Amino acid sequence: MNDAGGYPIEGGCTCGQVRYRMLTRPMFVNCCHCRWCQRETGSAFAINAMIESERVELVCGQPETVHTPSESGQGQRIVRCPNCRVAVWSHYAGAGDKVKFVRVGTLDNPDLLPPDIHIFTASKQPWVVIPPGMPAVREYYEREQYWPAESLARRREMLAR
Repeated sequence: MNDAGGYPIEGGCTCGQVRYRMLTRPMFVNCCHCRWCQRETGSAFAINAMIESERVELVCGQPETVHTPSESGQGQRIVRCPNCRVAVWSHYAGAGDKVKFVRVGTLDNPDLLPPDIHIFTASKQPWVVIPPGMPAVREYYEREQYWPAESLARRREMLAR
């Protein structure tokens, strides 16, 4: 599953106990400004790279899954290093185990995956400035309007399995 553009790429937690490899580029990258992401990260936003779970390989470690409430009421499962507690990815109820929402900040080179869109900007911190021309929506978005055709096809294929 090698991919043009320098893939695979690697990442992991702060202590190095959990390491993973993204085999291909993600389908899409969200920068989420919702209050839940702010609380969960202790920061102004979370940057998540959505990728098929089968395209993420665990290199070392045994992360643990923490069930966490979410605004939808369906919860999410945050996968963390059991030692340093850094969140490396999440599984949200809508996609289940088929998609990993990889925390871009845990990549060895997070500069490789800037956001494709900023979401839930209605609750963004007022000092966060979104670059001109960057797609941004007050809440969530219509996938077909923003995702590239190739990513939409990958998603359809993944859901059909």
